[in-house]
Amino acid sequence: MSIELLIQCLVRQMTILIAQLATTGGARAPLAQVANQVFLELVSELERQGVGKKVSADMFGMGLRTYQRTIQRLIESTTDRGQSLWEALLDFICKQKIATRASIESRFAKDDAAQVKGLLRDLCESGLVFSSGQGQGTLYRAASSDELQAFRQVLSRDGLEELIWAIVYHQGPLSRQQLGGIAHVHDAELEATLERLVASKRIEVLTLDREPEILYKAGALFVPMGSSAGWEAAVFDHFQAMVKTICCRLRTDRATATVEDTVGGSTFTIDVWPGHPLDEEASSTLSKVRTMLIDLRKRADDYNAAHRVPERYNQVILYMGQCVIPQGDDGDD
Repeated sequence: MSIELLIQCLVRQMTILIAQLATTGGARAPLAQVANQVFLELVSELERQGVGKKVSADMFGMGLRTYQRTIQRLIESTTDRGQSLWEALLDFICKQKIATRASIESRFAKDDAAQVKGLLRDLCESGLVFSSGQGQGTLYRAASSDELQAFRQVLSRDGLEELIWAIVYHQGPLSRQQLGGIAHVHDAELEATLERLVASKRIEVLTLDREPEILYKAGALFVPMGSSAGWEAAVFDHFQAMVKTICCRLRTDRATATVEDTVGGSTFTIDVWPGHPLDEEASSTLSKVRTMLIDLRKRADDYNAAHRVPERYNQVILYMGQCVIPQGDDGDD
């Protein structure tokens, strides 16, 4: 029961973070696919950990047949087998040049109507499709190559390159198809982004005889502090480090763990106020630790550059976060 409560608390905190990200800077990011993505990611991860389909279905409170049908519906379009519904909708609109809502609903009548409507909204809000009109007479048009080029430039300025770089760094080596499945970026945009990242040597291309296609990997990730572009990659990097640390900690024997262990985390809350003798010391902790770790990483990088790195090595991931939250009612001393 305690694990169930913990999961509920974590989901609650995740919804707070997602809602904050979706409305950052006045934006209204599309969320139509979030619930479906969460379900499919959970299914995939449970399978990766060796949980059988019947047990997994039971964990979701579903019968096995319902569970399998749900996965099939979300993975691919019912109308166009082998394609995601998102891809099938975009492909249909591109081929039609101009498509009405009525023609789209007729074409995808076998798919869930609410999901089709949500994905159409997502395509429009992502800039890949334009719409005009209302109701059944709404017209949809795919973005032209010039419009996509302008869209790519905006995305690049908004940190897409850094975010793809972060995904490759943490989860690579990855093929272009695997990256597309993770990032849900249009093929043309993903290809252009990868070309820029390879040209700037932020990621590298691997060609392996045993692999059917080329793979991308990154040996480092660096987002300048205070950068106006790429903050999304920094957020992903922070969150990835925290999740990795917690997962590693859960896999260790908690009965024998000590404070000297190399895996774990600690949270400290310190109450101070202006004039408190430890106010400055507490508030500047992040800055001091960051300076220390930047120096440590540089010394490690310098040593590694001068020596051959073995095939097997340890990545020591250190994450330091700090926030200052005012307490008490307004007007209190």
